[in-house]
Amino acid sequence: MATAVLGSSLQAVAAPAELTVYTGLEASDLKKYAERFNEDYPEIKINWVRDSTGIITAKLLAEKENPRADVVWGLAGTSLLLLNQEGMLEPYAAPGAELLAEGFRDAANPPSWTGMDAWVAAICFNPYEAEKYNLPKPESWKDLLNPIYKGHLIMPNPASSGTGYLDVSSWLQTFGEEGGWQYMDGLHENIARYTHSGSKPCKLAASGEIPIGISFAFRAAKLKNQGAPLEVIVPTEGVGWELEAAGIVKGTKNLDAAKKLMDWSVTRKANALYNEGYAVVALPGVAKPVPNFPPEITERMIKNDLQWAASNRARILREWSNRYDGKSEAKE
Repeated sequence: MATAVLGSSLQAVAAPAELTVYTGLEASDLKKYAERFNEDYPEIKINWVRDSTGIITAKLLAEKENPRADVVWGLAGTSLLLLNQEGMLEPYAAPGAELLAEGFRDAANPPSWTGMDAWVAAICFNPYEAEKYNLPKPESWKDLLNPIYKGHLIMPNPASSGTGYLDVSSWLQTFGEEGGWQYMDGLHENIARYTHSGSKPCKLAASGEIPIGISFAFRAAKLKNQGAPLEVIVPTEGVGWELEAAGIVKGTKNLDAAKKLMDWSVTRKANALYNEGYAVVALPGVAKPVPNFPPEITERMIKNDLQWAASNRARILREWSNRYDGKSEAKE
């Protein structure tokens, strides 16, 4: 009898921990992220719940009273700020978090979230497709209001895409609330459709399905490096940007395993992984230069009020959906 009890106890100890991780990371990257983490923590299995930023954020908010996620790893910083406002994150100081660049961690001590990387808006321009329609190369956001571009632009839906939301929130900050909505009214006239993925507009421009996609700079540079006929344009008025971040969901029943994931998420090894998908990462000295990543982009990154963007997210998305959602792609 004692032997049987001992055997079952050893089995329980040996059983791997499992974490339910909510993420907005690219689906194609999930296996890679889990494998790199498991090189150091093979005893922890990650069960991914993946969707676009807006859908994952809405899911987390809907589950506030009965959380199902253990960790959020790879979601827009504004979403983490919103979750923190709602008291949904477990404060935890991962060793090494203090080494992250300023702005890449919650200012509270202990922090409720830590940053991973940042992505920056850009225009993906296919000059060969543009030539077919006699479209000039745009240099600014306001150039895109020219009626000549009607039906030749694609951008992400901000309700589902973090890239789309950083565009909208940055336009409202750059042009002012009234001017920002006026700008988007004009832009909407030229938009062919809104996608639910932030990288898709650039991929469509790269494949020649559309001349111009509003997306983010690293995706454009990466596609260009793979031979795509793209030019990466950084609009002269300035560009929005966003963090990708991680945090523990308050109420998790797997706190020890969740802390291990957070510990790993701020390491040099993790930041080198982030650098495979983003040009800017949280830990200084890790990021390697990216060919065709526009050097002027750092000068044109706006002074972005992420807390304002998080606090006003629901209001902004309601207004955007009321005005423009009719051109959104059907959700798959």
